[in-house]
Amino acid sequence: MKIKYFYQQLASHISVIIIAFLILSLLFSHFVEQFVYDNKTEELASYGQSILRDIEQVQGSSRDILKSYGHVLEERDIQYSLFNEKSAIIYSTELKTPLIELNEEEWRALQGGKTITVKQEFKRFEQAVTFVLLPYFHRNQFIGGVLLTSPIKGSREVISQMNSYLIYTTFIALAIALVMSGLLSTINGRRIKRLQSATANVSQGDYSVRIPTAGVDEIGELAGDFNRMVEKLKTSAEEIENLENRRRQFMADVSHELRTPLTTIRGIIEGLHNDMISESEKERGLQLASSETMRLIRLVNENLDYEKIRSNQVTLLKQEIQLGELLEIIQEQLEEAAAERGDQITVEVSQEVSVFADYDRLTQVLINIAKNSIQFTENGTIWLRGYAQEDGTVIEIEDTGIGMDPEEIEKIWSRFYKAIDSRTTNPYGEFGLGLSIVKQLVTLHGGTIAVESVKGEGTKFRIELPNE
Repeated sequence: MKIKYFYQQLASHISVIIIAFLILSLLFSHFVEQFVYDNKTEELASYGQSILRDIEQVQGSSRDILKSYGHVLEERDIQYSLFNEKSAIIYSTELKTPLIELNEEEWRALQGGKTITVKQEFKRFEQAVTFVLLPYFHRNQFIGGVLLTSPIKGSREVISQMNSYLIYTTFIALAIALVMSGLLSTINGRRIKRLQSATANVSQGDYSVRIPTAGVDEIGELAGDFNRMVEKLKTSAEEIENLENRRRQFMADVSHELRTPLTTIRGIIEGLHNDMISESEKERGLQLASSETMRLIRLVNENLDYEKIRSNQVTLLKQEIQLGELLEIIQEQLEEAAAERGDQITVEVSQEVSVFADYDRLTQVLINIAKNSIQFTENGTIWLRGYAQEDGTVIEIEDTGIGMDPEEIEKIWSRFYKAIDSRTTNPYGEFGLGLSIVKQLVTLHGGTIAVESVKGEGTKFRIELPNE
């Protein structure tokens, strides 16, 4: 059975109020009743002690004193009686009959000098009363005592009035609680309904939904978390869409990149098979076929390499490497490619600088970045720098190429992203996987890579690798 949040909150609040006031009322009523009767018995006991004390002090007849006490106590609706050791009444302001019957235990306690007090008595008198029995001893001999009684009607009226006030207060508190609970439950119900509606919109793909937040309670914090979640979902959806677009572009690139060398190789093989290529052109055709075959191998290896790196299937064999020697080797390998673009490669590193890394993978990283610098630099300079710092080694590759916008810098690490659409001018990373591989490899080394670039001025890659 479905119960609305409003009714759950309302029932919860009202139940708490009812239980709290019920317990409070019972405790307070018991306290008041106890207090009233305790005061009454203390008052009766005090008067009884005064009567016995005055009787003891007065020589001769004490009837005048007893009468004066009778007049005083009558105004307070209190009656008293004196009785002897046989429980016979010897003086009374009200009772003319024998003393109330005491059970054996009460009479024995009275003779032992104990005061007997009863807060509410309904059976032994013609009306409900509070009474006190005080023993009287003369020369350490029990000779009787005094009985003081007072109707409990007045006390019960006080208690009843207090209970009435408690009942009124309870109803007033319940009314206030009902209004407040209804108001709070309605407000919170609307906030939850707003969250439910927004969630339904998000489930249908609307990531523009936002909920007003107020961090005063958990629902407000939930609304803030919901907004942050939707923002992340929106970002993820955009990334997925961009990735899908790149995937489509990637498939188109794959088709083109693979079809071109395969078509060339097939044409050469068919020409050789059908003797359609002259002897003078055969050597050139074989060289072209070999070049296209290497290009196919490079394309396939690049994708396989990326998948291995991405799934952490690469084992790094780290060692101390003289950074100057490594950068000079890279300079020699890329000098020809740089010369074709009119570029100059300059190495700036001290001979004592070393780096702790996997030689093959670090070479792959630096060649990849350097080739990108050559690709986007014409008639410029490419610097290969290295220096040590306290907790590691820094490697910088800087060029004076065309540079990038800030928006492009954020995208260059993405798989399939290509800074330019041309498929024929990129000598490495035909599928746009190069820098994605670079970042994965640097991360595997426990290092970081960052890039700074200004459009039209150049780009600088900065790699920081730890000592261990």
